[in-house]
Amino acid sequence: MGVDGELYRLVLLLHIGAVVVGFGGIALNRIYGTQARRRGGSEGVAIGEANLAATRAASSLIYLVPVFGIALVLLSDGTWGFDQPWISVSFLLYLVAAGLLGAVVVPSQKRISSASGDVERLQGKLAAATAAVNLLFVAVLALMIWKPGA
Repeated sequence: MGVDGELYRLVLLLHIGAVVVGFGGIALNRIYGTQARRRGGSEGVAIGEANLAATRAASSLIYLVPVFGIALVLLSDGTWGFDQPWISVSFLLYLVAAGLLGAVVVPSQKRISSASGDVERLQGKLAAATAAVNLLFVAVLALMIWKPGA
């Protein structure tokens, strides 16, 4: 097996695909929110509902990212280890991003779509949480590229 094995490469493909589609699916939430607010009414609601559906689908893939990541470490035959700082810090940052996604992003989108609560405040909260998730994603991506401590 190892990092040159076909199974490793397949899992790496799945890992990267889940990252790209998952995090890419929520990276533009602010644009959707701005368009929904500008258009208002039924058009705004439709944009919000579509954004919520896309975020839910993206979240499913985001939650698969660490599953594939753990599989990659296990399939690497010792090339990578959980004791390496870039892997440990990546998991920690991922957990924070996933927590924000589950605790702030999706619930805020649900409340905005249903027009319950202070929509302006919720949109600000959603924008801030999405920005934080995006920054965490970039930090993890940098760790994956440069692999400090490897």
